[in-house]
Amino acid sequence: MQRPTRSFALFSYGFRPFFLLGGVYALVMIPWWIYRFAHGSVAFDGLPAMYWHGHEMIYGFVMAAISGFLLTAVPSWTGERGFAGKPLVVAVLLWLAGRLAMSVSAEIPFWVLAVAELALVPWLLVLLAPPILRTRNRNLPLLAVLLVLWIIDVVFLAGIARADVTLTTGSTRLAIDFVLILITVIGGRIVPAFTANALRRRGGEPNLVTRAPLEFAVIGLMVAVAVADVFVPNGALSGVLAALAALAHTWRLSGWRSFRTGGEPILWIMHVAYAWLPLGLALKAFALLGDAAWASRWQHALASGAIATMILAVMTRTALGHTGRPLVVPQAIAVAYLLITFTALLRTFGLAVFPAHYLSTLTVSAITWTACFGIFLFVYTPILWRPRIDEKPG
Repeated sequence: MQRPTRSFALFSYGFRPFFLLGGVYALVMIPWWIYRFAHGSVAFDGLPAMYWHGHEMIYGFVMAAISGFLLTAVPSWTGERGFAGKPLVVAVLLWLAGRLAMSVSAEIPFWVLAVAELALVPWLLVLLAPPILRTRNRNLPLLAVLLVLWIIDVVFLAGIARADVTLTTGSTRLAIDFVLILITVIGGRIVPAFTANALRRRGGEPNLVTRAPLEFAVIGLMVAVAVADVFVPNGALSGVLAALAALAHTWRLSGWRSFRTGGEPILWIMHVAYAWLPLGLALKAFALLGDAAWASRWQHALASGAIATMILAVMTRTALGHTGRPLVVPQAIAVAYLLITFTALLRTFGLAVFPAHYLSTLTVSAITWTACFGIFLFVYTPILWRPRIDEKPG
């Protein structure tokens, strides 16, 4: 039974402030962007507002989730003390500085924008690298991915300094690719592990199938997709690699017994999120190889589908587990899962189904997205703010 408390625990563990900030930013960012888009606003000294939207989805919303996850996972992986107090407050302030600077980019000197936006990841590396290096933890390559995301952000800033649409578009696409690599690696561990644990709790054998060669192949293919997106982003090679990656992800997912996860929303949402990966990559292949207009929104399948859905799934589960609560989400969160899934479907296929009503479908998807994260914040703000119910530290 939960003990009511008014104690403040927001900075007692890494996931707490960043998951809360991620939820708040998701709630306000999309309505703000829709308003600016509908009124023809520009961002970054003349570039359309869509470039702000793409950047902030990755370096605002997604980076908050990545920061919270890594600041929580690294102590678990290494067995060392968790990040709390002043170092965590500094990380939060740096994230906030970047978001503020990006929102007023036209009103401040470019060097101020660059310093504010680029400060977070180096601080995260200062915090995360020592325990991983001391323990020779196998997750060291994830820090390399974090560094690559920072370098891509540098390139994006160079693009907006030069008003170079090609550079800003390409860097955003590449940032999405590297977030997908993170999902491929981390999702490939946690989704089958959580599924096996849940099936064992039901009293049966999980019988999940993992294939070592496939595990290496699927990661290698995702890296190849990212490389192709640098050199031949709209070429046949990119389409072929996307098709191969889609097949590899489908084969991988087929061994995880997805159809046995019904009845546990906190579990099936992870399978839904991962399923968006092969679907989005398949749509990319159709769009690039077959010039299929109905598949042209494949990037939204990967961003709203795979990335945003997996983030919501991980945040809702991690917050419960690390605050001593049972791993069972309330019905309201199950509704949020359905809303994020509907949003991704509408953003991916809405234009193909309702070609004459683009702004309307965009608005509806913004409403369902906002409702999803409004529910998340309503349920999880007290969880993230208050101490663990078992009175343990963290």
